[in-house]
Amino acid sequence: MADAAQDPQPSTHASPASETPKSSSTTPPQPTPTTTEKPLPKLTPSEFRTYNSMADHMDYFHSHFRHTWNMLITTCDSNKRPSGMSIRQFLATIEQFISHLTMHHTIEERHIFPVLAKKMPAFRKELELLSQHKQIHEGLERLEEYVGACRRGEKELRLSELKGVLESFGGVLWEHLDDEVRELGAENMRKYWTVEEMRRMPM
Repeated sequence: MADAAQDPQPSTHASPASETPKSSSTTPPQPTPTTTEKPLPKLTPSEFRTYNSMADHMDYFHSHFRHTWNMLITTCDSNKRPSGMSIRQFLATIEQFISHLTMHHTIEERHIFPVLAKKMPAFRKELELLSQHKQIHEGLERLEEYVGACRRGEKELRLSELKGVLESFGGVLWEHLDDEVRELGAENMRKYWTVEEMRRMPM
């Protein structure tokens, strides 16, 4: 958002003592009036469901990612795999997490964000949400590399090392999961789209 224009600064040069100050005919700058947004009418239950549909759908997937992430971190903190899960199964769970999150972001970037970006600045490529995608995928690449090395026997799985890899991008991942759902919430979506447009959204 562009910065508000600043009022010109008064001159710092003092008038000579022998010179009588002259009255200025220039009207002093007036404060810029502040505009307040007119409150939008309350949504009916049906309208709210329509406007909130993308947030609900997105949060369904994000909840799955959060659940898997929490399981991985809990395993690292306790230094003990979930009951009955072999090392091979544990590594496969991580690989599945990487694959599903990568696919989820690919679908967003190719089919969903381009539509939303027509009206919503937060979804334009140069802004925050896609920047978060990039940081998350750099972390997923590190995670994939670590798991691959463990599978090939080049590294022994150490949960303290795994935790370090996860935490290298965990903050931005969780921020992103929350940011997306918030941007897609009903009260925000109604600012940009009609109910009819929402029904045609690619999700």
